[in-house]
Amino acid sequence: LIEDLPGVGKTTLAHVLARSLGLAFHRIQFTSDMLPADILGVSIYERDSGSFKFHPGPIFSQLVLADEVNRATPKTQSALLEAMQERSVTVAGTTFKLDEPFLVLATQNPIEQEGTYPLPEAQVDRFMFKVVVTYPQRSDERAILDLMTGGEPPSAKAVLHPHDVLRARRIVDSVYVDDRIKEYVLDVIT
Repeated sequence: LIEDLPGVGKTTLAHVLARSLGLAFHRIQFTSDMLPADILGVSIYERDSGSFKFHPGPIFSQLVLADEVNRATPKTQSALLEAMQERSVTVAGTTFKLDEPFLVLATQNPIEQEGTYPLPEAQVDRFMFKVVVTYPQRSDERAILDLMTGGEPPSAKAVLHPHDVLRARRIVDSVYVDDRIKEYVLDVIT
């Protein structure tokens, strides 16, 4: 979860990360009139077949950028919860598994900005970390201007593939942590 003012490169960062990891990417621009179906997808009745057909929404990707997530109402924000926790989406009683790896990178505007809603704790808890970025220094802003107005925008190529990301996850999950270390961490937290 990245908090910063609009226009400082958060979307570009997400694109570059997705390309670098070789992941399929979707950007969802959150707005106050957005509905959960705009994220998850909808089942549409098809007269020819006499049945409903599910049309997946942009959450069906490997790296999803939830851009300005706190501009949407809490009901719409909560549409991300199942996807982030369970790696699945339920629409009209049917559960659909999301592709692995599945990552959500979200941006939010500072809460004091007009038209924002605070994220519920349950949703903030789904993110591994929150980074609050400050506005760039004038010299950095000039470098950004030069970079973005100099013809072709910066690009990235894949240095990993999705199976590499999944393999790294398995390695991290296999790291042994002694019970004494776990107790120490709990002591520090307490």
